[in-house]
Amino acid sequence: MFDESTEPRTEWLARWFAPDVWSSSSYLRARWIWLRALGGIFFSAFLSLWFQIDGLIGPRGLLPAMQYLAAVREALGLRGYWLVPSLFWFSASTAMLHGVVIAGLIASIALVFNIWPRMSIAIATMAFLSFVSAAQDFSAYQSDGMLLEAALISFFFAPRGLRPGLAESQPPSRASLFMLRWEWFRIYLESGLVKLMSGETQWRDLTAMDKYYENGPLPTWLGWYVQQWPHRFHAASAAATLIIELFVVWLLFAGRRARIVCFCIVTPLQLGIILTANYAFLNYLVLMLGVLLLDDRALLMKALARPAMRKPSIAAALVLPVLFVATIVVFAAPSIPIVNLPAVVLEPFRVANAYGLFAVMTRGRYEVEFEGTADGKTWVAYPFDFKPQDVGAPPGLYAPYQPRFDWNLWFASLGSWDNNRWVLTTEARLLENEPSVLRLFARNPFASKRPVAVRAVLWQYWFTNADERKRTGAWWRRRYVGEYAPTARRSEDGIAFE
Repeated sequence: MFDESTEPRTEWLARWFAPDVWSSSSYLRARWIWLRALGGIFFSAFLSLWFQIDGLIGPRGLLPAMQYLAAVREALGLRGYWLVPSLFWFSASTAMLHGVVIAGLIASIALVFNIWPRMSIAIATMAFLSFVSAAQDFSAYQSDGMLLEAALISFFFAPRGLRPGLAESQPPSRASLFMLRWEWFRIYLESGLVKLMSGETQWRDLTAMDKYYENGPLPTWLGWYVQQWPHRFHAASAAATLIIELFVVWLLFAGRRARIVCFCIVTPLQLGIILTANYAFLNYLVLMLGVLLLDDRALLMKALARPAMRKPSIAAALVLPVLFVATIVVFAAPSIPIVNLPAVVLEPFRVANAYGLFAVMTRGRYEVEFEGTADGKTWVAYPFDFKPQDVGAPPGLYAPYQPRFDWNLWFASLGSWDNNRWVLTTEARLLENEPSVLRLFARNPFASKRPVAVRAVLWQYWFTNADERKRTGAWWRRRYVGEYAPTARRSEDGIAFE
């Protein structure tokens, strides 16, 4: 055991980047829980890709990775390999796409069962980064960056060995624990700051939560019930969100007892978000990062004797300080080239990110729907698995599963098809009855006969109130807005848009 009286003589490098044998608190159980959760989150990400990756970026998908990478190589040459780090440079065939997803699934399962955790994290991270780098519009989410950042730090946080168990002889280093907490802190604080900096009036007058539950990307049936509660509850929720994000999270730096109090305050917030909205694995990631605020005593585990000091990790000493600096400047000084150099270097890997959730609240819920016709007169909607469509069907609760196509359609509804050209590609693929794209829907209403035309239309949705639901049984009201994009039709020359 290391003698604490020698700590003043301990070198800075060892104190931060070697296994922590000096601190009075140990985090073996918190580390064990976090790494199992990280494996589960990776598993949910790869499982959703198993069902979607062909339709999203496959050779006949909506944004084929093969075509994208070819365009990057033509435009940027060798520099493209650095800016788009992906295994799909070797091949973006269907077999390769599936192989990368399978590798990610296996690695995530191994991490859950604590098998070779460092190697499992490395493989899962490489597989997920390969998708994120090549998926274009279908990976433009803050949650993807959160996962990659957490995974990189967790590589240094995880113990070595094939079956390390709790790895009592390898406590986590101070730097790796700090950086995971630092990510947790930034997600909250930066989200609170952008709410104020955006000038969003709904946060200032505490009305931001009044329609939040019906206007988010993919609501849940529990969100319908919470929507019915009075304004004073929603105003209190908005105020509590700002207080937690801007002030409570600073308790992270106020000592052990303050961290426990902080955990007890922020955990109900994350659980409430998980139950009332489907934000894929984002809130599960933030929730489980919060476990790292708790030491072994708080988790009712007896602190173990501290092992002998080990050598510091040179790799961690090189990577984590650069990451720390990059995460500061990417939010505070993103436009100053010299200051922002660390963030620019790390940008292709999506590990140094600025976060900011719900800076601006949506004023209404719009949904893009695809319709086809076999006779040129009667239009039939393609049914979705996850998006609101059938007004009598309750919204689902399926996070951390992430239906990226359904999610992107919500974002597309807030803009125009000109900025979402993949909507036209969707129409074209549906005209062709393309199997990989049809798997993004609940079923194919034109399985027996291909449509002669497909169009994208726009609807506006509202939650019903309690009286309406009691009277009609409907969870939603909706109003037809009009056509969203040009209609795709089969012609002698192929497919024409009009």
